[in-house]
Amino acid sequence: MKKELLIAAGIRALRTVCQTAIATIGTASMMGEVNWGAVLSASALAGILSLMMSVAGLPEVKEDRS
Repeated sequence: MKKELLIAAGIRALRTVCQTAIATIGTASMMGEVNWGAVLSASALAGILSLMMSVAGLPEVKEDRS
């Protein structure tokens, strides 16, 4: 993989992890208690899935077809 693709995939994965953590914390706090293990687990899984999906390519990274 190109360096540009790795950087873009990492940024995308980090954003996904943060979004998942915020959503999970928000939902859990409405129920009265935040289960930090569940927050970390869901966020880590979301980050891994994001990286795996990036293998197919990212629209923000232009491919060199030469």
